[in-house]
Amino acid sequence: MRAAALHSAAGALLLTALSAVPAGGVPSAGGLSASTGVVLAATRAAAKGVDFGKCSDAQDLPGSMRCGTVSVPLDYTHPNGKQLELTVSRVSATHRDPHNSRHRVPRQGALVFNPGGPGGSGLYFPLIGLLPEWKRIGAAYDLVGYDPRGVGRSAPLSCQDPKRFFKGPSPAPTHPSESYKRERIAQAKAYAQGCAKRAGSGLRHYNSLNNARDLDVLRAALGEERLTFMGASYGTYFGAVYATLFPSHVRRMVFDAAVNPDPAQIWYRNNLDQSAAFESRWTDFREWIARHDDVYGLGGTAQAVLNSYERARARLAAEPAGGKVGPGQLQGAFLQAGYYDDYWPARAQALSQYLKGDPKQLIALAGPVREAAAEAENANAVYTAVECNDASWPTDWKVWDRDNTRLARVAPFETWDNVWANLPCAYWPAPRQRPLDVRTGPGELPPTLILAAEHDAAAPYDGALEMRRRLSGSVLVTERDAGTHGIAGGPNQCVNGHLDAYLLEGRLPGRRAACAPHPEPRPAAAPAKRAARQGH
Repeated sequence: MRAAALHSAAGALLLTALSAVPAGGVPSAGGLSASTGVVLAATRAAAKGVDFGKCSDAQDLPGSMRCGTVSVPLDYTHPNGKQLELTVSRVSATHRDPHNSRHRVPRQGALVFNPGGPGGSGLYFPLIGLLPEWKRIGAAYDLVGYDPRGVGRSAPLSCQDPKRFFKGPSPAPTHPSESYKRERIAQAKAYAQGCAKRAGSGLRHYNSLNNARDLDVLRAALGEERLTFMGASYGTYFGAVYATLFPSHVRRMVFDAAVNPDPAQIWYRNNLDQSAAFESRWTDFREWIARHDDVYGLGGTAQAVLNSYERARARLAAEPAGGKVGPGQLQGAFLQAGYYDDYWPARAQALSQYLKGDPKQLIALAGPVREAAAEAENANAVYTAVECNDASWPTDWKVWDRDNTRLARVAPFETWDNVWANLPCAYWPAPRQRPLDVRTGPGELPPTLILAAEHDAAAPYDGALEMRRRLSGSVLVTERDAGTHGIAGGPNQCVNGHLDAYLLEGRLPGRRAACAPHPEPRPAAAPAKRAARQGH
């Protein structure tokens, strides 16, 4: 009966889709509209469901987590063509109230999560229900994670041999020479061609529109009439694309560390803004180190700490630590600290010890982890493919050189590293999408929750303000004077209170709300482990 009812509902949707093509559903030559393809794929997924069983690496996971697969079309305009198998994970709602063992909590459905990237794996997200901050949500919801198309166990995409992905030691010039720029241009061209060679004609189908369509097929496979979704970083962008394409399919949505969805920002200008924001966060980190000069001995001012960092860069350029940590690896390790302030103590300690003659901690933090090369290469391949496919990028190197030379004068810390990460998009061989105008009118979408830290560098705060303007009825909760990239379920109890009230009761504060910052990390504390890779 359940499958028949779903078929009946899907049949009605199909008739509607055949008579009208919504945004993002323009037919391709010889195919259906993408919107019709989504309906067909969702119909199949709803009838089949997800056969959850043991996860492939079950020996490393708690027994409560189960895994399954969902089929999605590579190309939604040809929904009966090549299929991709998305790997999905789930921990069922516990129904246990952590504050009252006698109270059975009613199930509210599935909460689907994406950690961002693009290229991040959400497969281990359901295990977050083991943490105290998530137990109330885990009591009411099945916690569902998945690997998006091309990621991890979901038909992984690759652009080069993973053995060549980690190159260390490497330089990281803040003012690169013309010869170095020519070398990086050649590498970017080769990488773009590697993506095309390995993915073939399917490369064009790794984009945010298809990630949103896949999410609707996943919703149907889970048996959810309406989706409850939480996206972090880039996950907020394609979550907003989903909300624009499928507003009537939304139950509740949380946008954590919201990316600016303005079509003009996707993605070249967003990356320029990100580089500028990281300079401010790098200053925040150095000021924190300076306040704890008695612990680290790196200088009593932000400038003095920068001088210590530059001494380390110069020393590593002359003699890489352990033969594998050069300036590039140092910069990468400290860039991570721009995402999460709980990384600050260990990185400050590693820099301090290195300058005192002990490189072991720096090597452990910054050295390439060869065992993770395949995973890192895959994540980078998906990141590149999605961002390059999503929108037009400047194809003239002179534009990149002009914009980033100018920016590097005031924001040298991340600017050129960001250029090299995205430069394959200048030479991308696949057709580009035109970014969707993310926007919903009054009453089209249920109220949604946006979370943002005021000093977030990876997703600058203006993006959260723009997201709130574009999603009618959305409410923004801001963590003031803080910069952690992604604040849901973290150390700020005020933020968590708003998250719980929304997901558990559908209750939101006024149009905007603010929380005081969480406490700064202690200089002797060890950094908390992060399960999800964050990009945009």
